[in-house]
Amino acid sequence: MSTQLGSFEKFLRVGEGRRLKRLKNQAEYIGTLEPEFEALSDEELAGKTAEFRQRIENGETLEDLLFEAYAAVR
Repeated sequence: MSTQLGSFEKFLRVGEGRRLKRLKNQAEYIGTLEPEFEALSDEELAGKTAEFRQRIENGETLEDLLFEAYAAVR
């Protein structure tokens, strides 16, 4: 029974390493954006919300803004 459970567990974890690698790369990219956002004043940072809304209205998707928005919030 335990070997069956072990096999099932392995099946559930297929692709997990690739997902972790992708998440690590995304976190590193967000880290490269942080200095740009740290240099902004409080008013400029608050203005990013309006900028993001305008970009969405102009046709950009949420996925296009995801990393910048996360860096702004962080």
